[in-house]
Amino acid sequence: MFSKSKNILGMNARNLIYIRPNNLKSAKKLADDKLRCKRVLKKAKVPVPRLIKSIKTQEDLDNFDFSTLPNSFVLKPNFGFGGDGIMVVYGRKKGSENVWVKANRSPVTEDYLRTHIKNILDGSFSRTGTSDVAFFEERIKLYPGFKPYAFRGVPDIRIIVYNRVPVMAMMRIPTEASGGTSNLHRGGIGIGIDMATGVTTTAIQYDRVVEKSPRGLLLSGIKIPQWKNILELAIKAQDVSRLGYLGADIAIDRENGPVFMELNARPGLSIQVSNQEGLLTRLNRVEGLKIKTVRRGVALSQNLFGGEIEEEIEGLSGKRIIGTVERIKIIGRNKKEIKIEAKVDTGAGFTSIDLDLAKELGFSETMEEYERIYLEQGEWKKLENLTAKERKLLFKKVPYLVDTAIINSSHGTSYRPIVRVKIIMDKKMIPARITIIDRQHLKYPVIIGRRNLKQFLVEVK
Repeated sequence: MFSKSKNILGMNARNLIYIRPNNLKSAKKLADDKLRCKRVLKKAKVPVPRLIKSIKTQEDLDNFDFSTLPNSFVLKPNFGFGGDGIMVVYGRKKGSENVWVKANRSPVTEDYLRTHIKNILDGSFSRTGTSDVAFFEERIKLYPGFKPYAFRGVPDIRIIVYNRVPVMAMMRIPTEASGGTSNLHRGGIGIGIDMATGVTTTAIQYDRVVEKSPRGLLLSGIKIPQWKNILELAIKAQDVSRLGYLGADIAIDRENGPVFMELNARPGLSIQVSNQEGLLTRLNRVEGLKIKTVRRGVALSQNLFGGEIEEEIEGLSGKRIIGTVERIKIIGRNKKEIKIEAKVDTGAGFTSIDLDLAKELGFSETMEEYERIYLEQGEWKKLENLTAKERKLLFKKVPYLVDTAIINSSHGTSYRPIVRVKIIMDKKMIPARITIIDRQHLKYPVIIGRRNLKQFLVEVK
């Protein structure tokens, strides 16, 4: 088993060999002080979540107007550790000015917030048990590519940096067991990351290897977007903090990209289990090196601790790497072949094509009969009251129809026909079940969803 590896770095060894000599007292103080750390990183142009309000005293709390808070936010203790005392609020309860909801949909009232802040001020969550400061900051919005894997919360990426070289990384995914947080001790999932490619490898939950998420999705092969940028941010944070050995916690906001969450002067060692490899060997390899630039640190990390070329990645994973836009060929029912650009979207479950394109591929008769029945039912309003079996019987005689699907998207809920086609993408043939919808107003007439991406790794730019 991995825990018996001679290369594993234990807690005592880490403290004696790496933290004490490399992390000066002043640097550790900076890392422990979240508000000060936020100011220092921001000044160095490292992106951090926006500070909404800090509450330092009981008088501040008594005078604070809670109605000024946004719909979603995060409440944190300044000197908290291990995730204790952090409250993530996801939205304001409909029709209530000062009632919000958490990930599990439990209500958060003004009195509840006041009590929690009072506990923070009293030092209930601080590392030393002394009085603390509470602060509100903006909540990071979930990156769409991670939505299928995360339970309500936002995944983050922990990177161990030593001597200006990122040596090991993992992604931490919130689950229902962890209450929508990425805390591994509470049931979050930790997944090792190949340093060269930013592609996930081995996943663990409660220190046991797991292959799939609670929703049944494969956890290996997830491509982290803007990977080089993330590694650069981790090194910059080390330069700013002057911590010789640190854990850099970074999240990906759907609008702003990578955002630095926290510096950790005493990062835990679960990252070794996620990567199925000890830290000690990696740390020894970069000991004493002269790393003059951030780019050099990133290059060394990728060359030393991961595959060096794309072909090696494909050989190891059995998957080809594709981009977010791909030139594909679709072969329809009438054997007609159409070459077209498609958007690759890991956030979409089904592959979908435009109505006019479907007709070109031989499904005119399918759509005419489907739309006739659909209109007879009063569109979606009546269909939603039918059982799956009743809907199947309703559309049974529609030619070339394989099935139907309920699709929830940013445009609302729709009920779409499913047909069979063949898709050739990056020289691979994919027998596909696709949905049909009017995409005339959208840039790409085809969306390739994750059900047809099992043979690929998607490199998000």
